[in-house]
Amino acid sequence: MKLFECQMCGQALYFENTRCERCHHRLGYIASEQWLAALEQSANEAPLWHIGGQPNRQFRFCENAEQKACNWLIHADATERFCAACRHNHLIPDLALGQNLKHWRLMELAKHRLFYTLMELNLPLVTRVEDPKEGLGFNFLEDTDANKKIFTGHTDGMITINIAEADDAERERRRNTMHEPYRTLLGHFRHEIGHWYWDRLVRDAPAHHAFSIVFGDESPDYGEALKRHYKDGAPTDWRQRYVSAYATSHPWEDFAETFAHYLHIVDTLETASEFGIVVHPRHLTHAEQLSTDIDFEPQFAKTVNALIDAWLPLTFAVNSLNRSMGQADFYPFVLSPTVVDKLGFIHDLVHGRIGYEAPTQEPMLQDRRPPADNAS
Repeated sequence: MKLFECQMCGQALYFENTRCERCHHRLGYIASEQWLAALEQSANEAPLWHIGGQPNRQFRFCENAEQKACNWLIHADATERFCAACRHNHLIPDLALGQNLKHWRLMELAKHRLFYTLMELNLPLVTRVEDPKEGLGFNFLEDTDANKKIFTGHTDGMITINIAEADDAERERRRNTMHEPYRTLLGHFRHEIGHWYWDRLVRDAPAHHAFSIVFGDESPDYGEALKRHYKDGAPTDWRQRYVSAYATSHPWEDFAETFAHYLHIVDTLETASEFGIVVHPRHLTHAEQLSTDIDFEPQFAKTVNALIDAWLPLTFAVNSLNRSMGQADFYPFVLSPTVVDKLGFIHDLVHGRIGYEAPTQEPMLQDRRPPADNAS
């Protein structure tokens, strides 16, 4: 995630901010420009806002802004009611009941961060309107029947997430029950979107053969594989070949888990780069092995090695900081050489080097810069 600042007063901003705390301008995110802009209301045009100091650049807010669930903008002359992220919603819970509104807002915060990265990587996004059978859609549902639980998952482009995952206590309970070292809302989105991209970029594409070599044969029955995993658990040596225990259940889950971790790495390294983070341990014999200057744009790295060379020192440092605060590890995973190879497959797939060509139209973001010399 890049850093943002108010163009009117220079105040540092978070991606989710809706108002500048210093100058009190309303804020709106323009996805096509990757810009969180300070706004002024257009005179005599109540629904319209314009960029502060630029009255000719007019926008409307996504309709979900009325529920304080979105701060993204739509061009004034566009016909859409919802922004590029919210138009993928299919079902949301009854917002008048219980904590549903609060939880849905948290779901949207995580989903919008997901879309930030997908757009930055110029990955294809197709709505259910554009592709009714397999377009990307989201169902955010709550348990309404004690005998019929809502399970998080993906089917034919539709991603379902139980809104209970937005409750910190409930999510922590499930994390412990499932013996997971890491469970977050954003992690759910990044995992499930991996299944959608497998269908779009691998299933019927030239990349499928390379996928089978790296991740294995996906033909064994998926349902039976999951039952076996929940019954018997992961192999004892799973850390040598998989990023998580759940990834061992089936090649589809291995791909989705690895895809999620790739997004974790790219997005977090971008944030570290924006802050100019440098890691150089002192008083270690082999300090150079845990040193990095995160001075490149990870979304443009030519190979996965540039990402991993920066990621490992960063996570060692932040894990150490977390432990000093009595907190769990920031990144409680081990990236074996085999897992790095799998991340390399995802990297090459995302960048159009394995059987998939990136969209030929103009990229979503217009202000891209070439990678730094060390991003190779």
